Formats: sequence, structure tokens, C-alpha cells
Amino acid sequence: MLNDKNLFKILSMGMSSKLADSFTKLYEKALLDNINRNYVPRHIGIIMDGNRRYAQQLGMDPKLGHYYGKEKLYEVLEWCMELGIKIVTVYAFSTENFMRGKDEVISLMNLFEESIEKELKEGRIHKNRIKVKIIGRRELLPKNLIEKIERIEEETKNYNDYILNIAIAYGGREEIIDAIKKIAQDVLENKLSINDINEETVRKNLYTADLPDPDLILRTSGEERISNFLLWQSAYSELYFTDVYWPSFSKIDFLKAILSYQRRERRFGR
Repeated sequence: MLNDKNLFKILSMGMSSKLADSFTKLYEKALLDNINRNYVPRHIGIIMDGNRRYAQQLGMDPKLGHYYGKEKLYEVLEWCMELGIKIVTVYAFSTENFMRGKDEVISLMNLFEESIEKELKEGRIHKNRIKVKIIGRRELLPKNLIEKIERIEEETKNYNDYILNIAIAYGGREEIIDAIKKIAQDVLENKLSINDINEETVRKNLYTADLPDPDLILRTSGEERISNFLLWQSAYSELYFTDVYWPSFSKIDFLKAILSYQRRERRFGR
């Protein structure tokens, strides 16, 4: 089937690099012109999948894929700010990811630490007034990384222009279990009656307690599942899947996801 993506590839074949770039910019502008700026998601969740496969496809060390994935996140945040999307939650490292090879896990922990340190020094989070929060079981993380996390959260806690949640050592089931434990503790301490437990009680004890649920959850790499990401919060989120690997995710791919969201009718079970 000749869809717009295949048509774009065909039209780009044989073009010079400069001409292909110009064509890409024209396509981006056409998509941007069709976006309703008054109906963009308030909150997007992103499952950044395919870093290792991207690197392997290019014959590189799979660990390099995570570096390129980190660089892609910076780009996507710029695109979100351009459209006025205020809250982004990204799935960076799950609790299950600890089962990967020791070298890869250590490499990822170092990458997280270096990335936070770089942001603190370069000041992009301060320039754009982005509140940064790390969600997950941080007690599972290395001490040095925990210290960097606490520092970036402290330095950005009063910002409210944009919010970036980074899920590290995160699992949706684990998040719900942690919420249940907090609620049970309140019951034991007579701070809460069992009969008063409701949906709002659970919401207030989640890692994302003060935020609206994501309007859109986007996953790259062709996998069509949410893999233990924001299980409670995604009950009525719109889902969008694309077959490109995360480091290859382009602005065109991003804009198509937003347009797909805007063409849907959200009923919230009604």
C-alpha cells in the first residue's frame, strides 16, 4: 500500500541531501499547518523503545543506541514545547531492565548520571523552566545517581512552565503496590477509614499524584503494548504506535502522532 510514509521515501530517492532536507521541511510545515494548537495533549507519555536495535542495525555497540536515544529526547522535548505540550513522562528504565547484562545496566546508570549533570551545568532546564521529577523505586539505583536526582529535583521544584517525569527503575504494577502500601499504612495509623478509600485515594498515592493522566501514550519500535508503563494513569489514554526505532523518531513522526490524536473522539467510557 502506498501510504504517505512510503510516498515520502519514493519522492526522496535520488535527491541530493540539500534537496531532501528542503522536502522534509516542507512536509513538516504542511503537518504543522494542520495541527490545532488549541487541542494538543496536556500530557504525553513516551515509551522510548528500540535503542539497542537501532545500534545493531547500524553495526554499532548496542550501548551506543542509548546515547543516541538520550539525544533524541532533547529534540522531542523541543517539539513538545513548540506545540505547547506542558507535561511529558518518558519510560527510561524499567524494573525489569535490571535483568539485562551487568555491563549494559552500569552503562545506563552512568548515562543517566552524566545526563543529569550535563543538564545542571548547561542550564537548559533552567532556561525553559522545566520541573524535573524522577519516578520509580529510586532506592534500587546507585547512590551517586540518587544524589544527582535529588539535586535536579531540588533545583527545579519551583518551575511550572513544563514538567518532565523520567521513569527510572519504574514499573506500573510496582507503583500501584507502593500506593496500596501507603494507603494501608494510613489505615493502620487510623488516618484513613477503609470505607473512605476510593479512586482519588489511589491517585493521590501514585508517583504522578499531582498531575493529570496522560492524554496520549506513544511507543516507538513497532511493539504494540504498554509494557507496565503508567498502568493506572493510562486507563483512558489514546495509544499511538510507530514502527521507527526511538533514535530514528523524526519530527514528522511526532507530528503525525499528534494529528492522529486530534482526529480521535475521546469518550472516556461514555
